[in-house]
Amino acid sequence: MSMGMSANKRIVVTGAAGFIGSNIIAGLNARGFSDIIAVDDLTQGDKFRNLADLQISEYVDAKDFYNRFETAHYGKVEAVFHEGACSDTMESDGAYMMRNNYGVSCQLYEACEAQGTRLLYASSAAVYGGSDTFVESPTFERPLNVYGYSKLLFDQWVRRKTSHFSAMLSSQKSQVVGFRYFNVYGPREQHKGRMASVAFHQFNQFKTDGAVKLFGGWGGYAAGEQKRDFVYIDDVVAVNLWFFDHPEQSGIFNLGTGRAQPFNDVALAVVQGMTEQNASLVQIVENEAIQYVDFPDALKGKYQSYTQADLTALRRAGCDHIFADVAQGVSRYLKYLST
Repeated sequence: MSMGMSANKRIVVTGAAGFIGSNIIAGLNARGFSDIIAVDDLTQGDKFRNLADLQISEYVDAKDFYNRFETAHYGKVEAVFHEGACSDTMESDGAYMMRNNYGVSCQLYEACEAQGTRLLYASSAAVYGGSDTFVESPTFERPLNVYGYSKLLFDQWVRRKTSHFSAMLSSQKSQVVGFRYFNVYGPREQHKGRMASVAFHQFNQFKTDGAVKLFGGWGGYAAGEQKRDFVYIDDVVAVNLWFFDHPEQSGIFNLGTGRAQPFNDVALAVVQGMTEQNASLVQIVENEAIQYVDFPDALKGKYQSYTQADLTALRRAGCDHIFADVAQGVSRYLKYLST
């Protein structure tokens, strides 16, 4: 905990029963914070499991929270970790997506600014879409779906607002940080269904069928060699809390490992971990424990075959967190899933 950061501060976490939100609460609890207002929509009731072992002071339904927060109903709030969003990249209802991810976020930004509350929010690597360069600059922002666009639009709103305050040399401006999450995986994502991580699905596939399925070759990539920046949830929490400890740092930052790894690496780590054998990728494919399926037509032109976070801005801000690679992260995750 940073100097002078008292654990009796009041904190809000939106999307609190979700994957990243619940892990952030766990990270805050580990530091002694318990005056945490958890905001979510529990229409999907089984998400309660992500909150059951956590210490919170209040639960508020998302449909009630934002208007109440605008009126300072919750008193002095130190910071809002805004993880609440529709994160289904295949969602086609653009009006819903824009209301949920953009409109609500703008309302929250204005309320935080008015009340002097710090805002740390979830953006997404989906803003880069069809780009092959992952630097926090408009030049490289080319979303492929309305989810990515909804996240980009709020990033653009934040840029305009913060540059306005900078131009006015306002000393009242509160910290605002956006995190462009890459492919996050780890505990507390079980409720996400098909939107859960590759590692989660592969664990369950191998447990059920004794084999893991990956996409075959497409778009210049060999079978299973499409690459993503896979980032373990503990690292995501650590970086969020680093910025919480450094209120003087604002901006939009990539949050990935800075290391693209192929889907084959994830499958290899899963199969090795579950069989407790150190077989090579070639051997595992020969034994049909990894199998390749045709690349789906529905994803062609809408799929990021390569992502790798550029960490220049993150490092320049002073965050020197060391990220787990796939072998390390999947090994930790398998221990959790197997208990």
